[in-house]
Amino acid sequence: MLSSDFSLDAKCINKLSSKGLSIKTIKEQIDEDLELLLQLWHSQGLEILKQQGNFYFATKFIPLEDAEFCIVDIETNGSKIEKHQIIEIAAVKIKNGEIINTFDSLVNCKEINPHITQITGISAQDTKDAPTLKEVMFTFKNFLADSVFVAHDVKFDYRFISQSMQKVGLAPLLNRSLCSLSLAERTIESYRYALSYLNESFGLNPSAVHHRAMSDVLTTYELFKLSIVNLNENIKNVEDIIKFSKEGKILKRPKFDPLLKESQK
Repeated sequence: MLSSDFSLDAKCINKLSSKGLSIKTIKEQIDEDLELLLQLWHSQGLEILKQQGNFYFATKFIPLEDAEFCIVDIETNGSKIEKHQIIEIAAVKIKNGEIINTFDSLVNCKEINPHITQITGISAQDTKDAPTLKEVMFTFKNFLADSVFVAHDVKFDYRFISQSMQKVGLAPLLNRSLCSLSLAERTIESYRYALSYLNESFGLNPSAVHHRAMSDVLTTYELFKLSIVNLNENIKNVEDIIKFSKEGKILKRPKFDPLLKESQK
């Protein structure tokens, strides 16, 4: 039986994104039918290509202007996947800075803590006619396809969605991912990098309603565009920007909060 997890080690993953990985090295780690495994990984959002005898992430060969990035945000009724669930999910798919598709849905949920309702404005009553988690995850998986998954503090959203997919019988996500917070730290000088603070500092989304999924997605979209404008010209493809978001030099933060200064005038 084929594994649905991406079972290569960190060194191999790094080679897939840079100088390539030989079939010999892959087979040393994976004792399975490689062609079938590549098809399975592709169905989970990860495409691997063979070029000149080595294997690479397809994203290594996709210029930034041709790449599809999917900016995602979720609201949940708690942080523990074992007992909590997604109550709202939104996403925009963008190409060359333009939105080419959108996804937005509440998720049926029987119980939402009043504290969560206070933060998000979403009650269980609001979700009573919404599709089930299974329906939403299946639809969202098709929407996401093999796009690069982008979110502000991406680890939480990516992990929670991937685990939610497994809850309803789908395989986990394997899409390449990019953190808009980490990218902003390397492209935009700011005292803080919380999405609400960046929105207030740069006027990204004047009609923002914080902690609603589509509103936060649209704010992140504007932030992402601002980061792209400030990128070094040597960053040309998807793997370049992913690497830069993790390893690029973090900008020095101002010593004092400029928003606090403004409010004291």
